[in-house]
Amino acid sequence: MTKLIIDTDPGIDDAMAIFYAAAAPEIELLGLTTIFGNVTTQVATRNALRLLEIAGVEAPVAEGAHQPLNLPPFPPSANVHGEEGFGDIPAAEPKGKALSEEAADFLIRMARDHKGELVVCPIGPLTNIAIAMQRDPEFVKNVKAIVVMGGSLEEGGNITPHAEANIYHDPHAADIVCTAGDKLVLVGLDVTHRILCTPEDFVEIAANAPKLGGMLQEMSHFYIKFYREVAGLNGCSLHDPAAVIACTHPDLFETRAVPMTVSCEGETSGATLANPESGRDPVNVCMRVQADAVKSLFLQRLATLA
Repeated sequence: MTKLIIDTDPGIDDAMAIFYAAAAPEIELLGLTTIFGNVTTQVATRNALRLLEIAGVEAPVAEGAHQPLNLPPFPPSANVHGEEGFGDIPAAEPKGKALSEEAADFLIRMARDHKGELVVCPIGPLTNIAIAMQRDPEFVKNVKAIVVMGGSLEEGGNITPHAEANIYHDPHAADIVCTAGDKLVLVGLDVTHRILCTPEDFVEIAANAPKLGGMLQEMSHFYIKFYREVAGLNGCSLHDPAAVIACTHPDLFETRAVPMTVSCEGETSGATLANPESGRDPVNVCMRVQADAVKSLFLQRLATLA
């Protein structure tokens, strides 16, 4: 059983990833931490609480940083995920409340309490993880792994020609996280662009799990419309769910060990760069994926949410 915390900015594919984690029998979801990105941090916290309640999962939510380490705040990605984060689905207030403990401190405490067992899966900008690393020099030693949805080694960017969005929204934090060495796995565009979820897949998800799958299908209309208009794709990349799946099924991914730095300025800001001269320990960058197997696993697990 994988003890997992997802650091999230929900977000449509975040919702897909969280519902997957709720369905996966091999995952014990110990909590969610929230971050800006697809929405503001406050909205991310509300959405995270709401997703757990809808999925019937009892787990704490800790609110994280409200802006990048060094850069001014970015506007949320409303054109991709909708004003409230879930496409055209309107806002709704959850019953639950977030912890009073902030995300970085929650992560530090949980890593200590579950030393050598906790997997942290950030699927938004990496600010909370960088703060945890700065506050506790033992944090990286205490976690089992940090599996990030982010970056791109050879694929190019998806928000600029050079940068993947999660890294772009706090490159200074990402650069700190890239010092985590062998504990770090980057599940970036080199693999997530190979896994496409089509409208037909969402029909199947909704048929198998009418409540939660139906909600994902409703969200997907807005998301796939964006992909169709911007990338000419009849479907959406399985970004965030792929990272969660990599936490428990690393055998479905092929990695390359590379020392990494992140560009923090100019037009290449947010680019994740192989940098053997940096003196850093290599991190694990996913370069190949068994795309059909990952997608099949995603669809199978979600079907059990009926």
